[in-house]
Amino acid sequence: MKTRILVGLFTLAVSAAGTAGWLTRGWLEDSHRLTAIEAARQTASQALARESVIAGVVEARLSTLDANERIIDRGIVREIQKPIYRNVCLGADALRLLNDAAAGRAPDSTEPADPMPGNVAGAD
Repeated sequence: MKTRILVGLFTLAVSAAGTAGWLTRGWLEDSHRLTAIEAARQTASQALARESVIAGVVEARLSTLDANERIIDRGIVREIQKPIYRNVCLGADALRLLNDAAAGRAPDSTEPADPMPGNVAGAD
């Protein structure tokens, strides 16, 4: 009977030691996890603080700059080709001027010889 009690006490002691070891190991793992989480939070807060300083510097610099970009809308030029617009209404000088303008060249002379046909008064 004494042996049974001793075996029971031994089994109880081994079970208590196993349970205590299991609890202690859990507490140790929780401690390591908590340390890792705190380190990650601290690293994240330091990174956010550093980026906030950089963002402040960039924002201050951008506020001093003027907008240099300008958008120019040139539109679409459509040319309607009808027989009446080809050679009937336009003379040789007008065709030459249109071709020079389309090519981006300056005309040969600055003013035509007769700016207002039929002796019409100017807008002066």
